[in-house]
Amino acid sequence: MNPLELEQMPPGFQDLALGSQTVFRGALQALSLPGRVFELPHPAAQLPDRGHSAAALLLLALLDSDCSLWLSPSLADSQAQAWLRFHTGCRCVDTPGAARFLWFGAADPWPALAQLDWGSDEYPDQAATCVIELPSLHDIQTTPLQLSGPGIEDCVHLHARGLPADFAAQWAANHAAFPRGVDAFLVAGRCISGLPRSTRLHPPLPTPLEP
Repeated sequence: MNPLELEQMPPGFQDLALGSQTVFRGALQALSLPGRVFELPHPAAQLPDRGHSAAALLLLALLDSDCSLWLSPSLADSQAQAWLRFHTGCRCVDTPGAARFLWFGAADPWPALAQLDWGSDEYPDQAATCVIELPSLHDIQTTPLQLSGPGIEDCVHLHARGLPADFAAQWAANHAAFPRGVDAFLVAGRCISGLPRSTRLHPPLPTPLEP
């Protein structure tokens, strides 16, 4: 990083401890109540030119110098990579399966979940965490995901737009590997929804026939 790049680098949290703790508590709340949509608290921070959303703040709070990060193509070619490396000390990798954290841009193709690090039976906590940007988490025109599992009373419907057509099948395999498997945050703008590996996705309800 040359002096000009350093001089132009947007700052991270104005108060590092308070900002990280605030966002981390929001992330834990989302994972403890899967499928619920929350507006992530936005402590003072100047975000990079790509990633003006909760996704950037999540990773700013979650990453540190021991973490490896993979970015999807549009993010890897943006200021986001240098910004996160500078403020967190994380190590960026080119292979999705080598990453502890992954950031999927909304318009980018995804690696298959099966290609990612699912951890091991001895160390399931070492599995990858995905931060997945989507166009919307409130699109009522979208067939909702139906979620059940720990933290959910009965069933929750999540109207997430932009997921791959085979996402439910990929997540079923991920869930079946529990306690192994990846965790995910679905993100749209300032909103997040947690999707831990313990959560089960159900097939959509059939559309009623017209009388």
